[in-house]
Parts: sequence; structure tokens; C-alpha cells
Amino acid sequence: MYPAKYPVDGVRLAKDFVYHAPFGDQAARYGVLREAAKDLAEIIMGQCPPSRETSVALTNLEQVVFWANAAIARNEAFEEGYTKDQ
Repeated sequence: MYPAKYPVDGVRLAKDFVYHAPFGDQAARYGVLREAAKDLAEIIMGQCPPSRETSVALTNLEQVVFWANAAIARNEAFEEGYTKDQ
């Protein structure tokens, strides 16, 4: 372990760097987000020529899904008192 020069936010560590198993309707909602992004990706691919810009658009769409899913996983589980073991 490295000595900390600045305060370490233990709450953030517990929230952001652990596995959050889906619970309740979360898995279904992840699917909704992925399907919507897939639909948009198909439109982008069908309307934009193959190019670096199209690739960047698709990569950023992947990031949108990642961060939206992370918002669900990290915040709902954390706010409702669930832990990685539940």
C-alpha cells in the first residue's frame, strides 16, 4: 500500500470499486438501455459512412451505456444499503 498524500474517500471506494450484483429489476433495465443503444448504433451505421468519426460515435455510445448502467448499479445498490454479498 502506498502512503496517502491526500484524504481517501472510503465511501467512494466502497461505491465505485466493488462488484454490484444486479437485484430487483436492474438486469431488465440494463437490457432496455443496451437495446436502445443498439437501435441507435444501427441508425448511425446505416446513415453515416464508415469513418473515424462514425467509429468515435459508436465508441461514445458504448460509453453512454456503460455509464448509465453504472449509475444504476452504483447508486441504487449503495443507496438502498445492499452490499456485494447480497
